[in-house]
Amino acid sequence: MRRLIERLAKVAKRAGAGTAARVPETEVAAELRTLRARVPQLTGSLVASADGLLIARDLPDSVEPSGMAAVTATGLSLAHRIAQTAHGGAFHEVVIRGVDGYVVIYAAGPTASLTVLAAPTVNVGRLHLESRPAARAIAAHLAGTRRT
Repeated sequence: MRRLIERLAKVAKRAGAGTAARVPETEVAAELRTLRARVPQLTGSLVASADGLLIARDLPDSVEPSGMAAVTATGLSLAHRIAQTAHGGAFHEVVIRGVDGYVVIYAAGPTASLTVLAAPTVNVGRLHLESRPAARAIAAHLAGTRRT
């Protein structure tokens, strides 16, 4: 599995050389910092493009950023397909609950995602309450528009 993640990260890096520089990284990174401040049990977050390129991150050292972005893109693609097949509608979020905590992937517009990592003690309702608007704000930053 580790080799697969490393290969996906290398492919994503080669495919998008220079792409990440065209996004407002400062604003997106600020959203991630604000989100962490608002949800104390948040252990990390990242924003990735739909093709697996890392846009911004606020992750612990134990998580390899490019690899996580690539895996997130794969999960995002699968979630879109499942939502489309099951209900014919758009994807909004996926919640993964593991032994050591949560991974939640939110759509951040049509071309990116916000992934948050949280401790197992997190209040999931609070996590959604804070993360959903952050995902919308990130989508607005990536689209070059301002929130109102």
